[in-house]
Amino acid sequence: MNGIIDFHTHAFPDDLAARAIPFLEQEGNVKAWLNGTVADLLRSMDRAGIEKSVICSIATQPRQFRSILEWSKSIRSDRLIPLPSIHPLSENPAEELRIIAVEGFPGIKMHPYYQNFALDTEQMTAIYEALIDNNLMVVMHTGFDIAFPRIPLCDPSRIIKVLNGFPGLKMITTHLGAWDHWDEARRLLIGRPVYMELSYALDFLDPATARRMIISHPQEYLLFGSDSPWSDQENTLRLLRQLELDPALYRKIVRDNAERLLAG
Repeated sequence: MNGIIDFHTHAFPDDLAARAIPFLEQEGNVKAWLNGTVADLLRSMDRAGIEKSVICSIATQPRQFRSILEWSKSIRSDRLIPLPSIHPLSENPAEELRIIAVEGFPGIKMHPYYQNFALDTEQMTAIYEALIDNNLMVVMHTGFDIAFPRIPLCDPSRIIKVLNGFPGLKMITTHLGAWDHWDEARRLLIGRPVYMELSYALDFLDPATARRMIISHPQEYLLFGSDSPWSDQENTLRLLRQLELDPALYRKIVRDNAERLLAG
């Protein structure tokens, strides 16, 4: 293993994966590279030479908090770092986040489209405050989503509003700041201390634009991510290597920054 950490992957319990992957493929008009199981993700990691993957779960209903937490505990290992999830309509988000912290997880995943909230809505205040209080990060889907109408729930202007309002919040924006919202990301986010992971961006941006965005951003705020199974881990790494970044920056992106964040 060469120490690479993929900061954005998805997997499901085996029985759920068999139903979820075909449904999500149809919903987003995309084809998954893997079958959605943990075992298939581990095989993909072996092929790509990836040491660790962060597995991002999404609670689409408040009652799913406990089942996602228990599954996350059951699959956690030296190679798999699950992020549980809470729902914005949870009756007690502060208590759920306290439990997640006590259980030793480094953070959670949230998705404004699948969970039906805007990034800067008032209902998120208690969640952001509890994340800060419990020293937890949130990997937040940002930008548009391929499966949903183009209503800007988590665009760069909202990202800036949230980070200005909650300066202690460790929020990792996905897809190089905001998926398919990259003009605004370049204008509002690039160059600022905003965590970004690169998944599902290198597949769509031309290499010159992607490289320019990456080298113009603070080096300590960039992370490698694939969004597997929706992108191939091996191919995403290949696209990153083809940008011919400085070796020290490449190392920060694929390992060092993730290691620091996951250590808390």
